[in-house]
Amino acid sequence: MITLEICAGSVASCIAAQEGGAKRIELCDNLLEGGTTPSYATIALAREKVNIDLYPIIRPRGGDFLYDDLEYATMQKDIQLCKELGCNGVVIGLLTADGKVDIPRTKALVELAWPLGVTFHRAFDMTADPMQALEDVISTGCERILTSGQRNTAIEGTELLKTLVEKSAGRIAIMVGSGVRANNIAALIQATGATEFHTTAKGYNESRMVYRNPNVSMGGIPGVPEYGISQTQVDEVKKILTLANK
Repeated sequence: MITLEICAGSVASCIAAQEGGAKRIELCDNLLEGGTTPSYATIALAREKVNIDLYPIIRPRGGDFLYDDLEYATMQKDIQLCKELGCNGVVIGLLTADGKVDIPRTKALVELAWPLGVTFHRAFDMTADPMQALEDVISTGCERILTSGQRNTAIEGTELLKTLVEKSAGRIAIMVGSGVRANNIAALIQATGATEFHTTAKGYNESRMVYRNPNVSMGGIPGVPEYGISQTQVDEVKKILTLANK
C-alpha cells in the first residue's frame, strides 16, 4: 500500500483530498510559484474541515531557497502558528548559496516544530550533490524528502529516485512528486521502489462568471484557463490510489 499526499491549494482541495482517500495534505498558496505559505485563515479552516494529516508549507516567497534573516524569522513565526492551530507537520526547505542544505537553520526549524513532523521539500532538487544532500537532510531530523529526482518531472528523474530510495535505507522516507498522475503511478512505483507519492490530482472547475471581459487577462500564463478554478478532484485521487494499489 502506498501513501498518497495531495498538494492542495485551497480548503476545497483539502476536503477533496480527504474524500478521495489521501492520507496527508501539503497545504500551499500560489502553486504556480511552486507553493508558498497559506494564510492563517486558510490553515485554520482546513484544520477544522479535515482530520487527515495536514502539513502547511513554510515558504515565505517564491524563487530560490536562500533566505535572509527576516524571511527566516517569518518561517519561525509561521511554524509556531501551525503548532497552535493543531497541524500535524510542516514542509520546509532551506539551502546555502553554494547549493547545499542549510543544516543549522533546517535543524533549528525541525526542533522548533517538534512534536510536529517535518518534510524537506523540492528545494532538495536544487542541491549540487543529491547524495550529500540526502545525508544532510537526514542529519537535521526531517522525516521525509519530497523530490522529483532533480528533474522537472518524476518520470524523468526515476534513476536518481531509485538510488535515493536505496541509499536512504529506511532512515528517511523518499516521497516522489512532480507530474505524478493516474497514468504513470504504477510505472513510478515499479521504477523507484518508493511508497510515498505526492500530487495535486487537480482539474479546472469552470468559473461561474457570466460576464467575461475579453480585453483583460489577469494571469496570462499559457495553459492556465483564465476562467477556470484549479482544484483537487475527488475522482482523480481515488483513481490514482486504485491504480497504485492494484
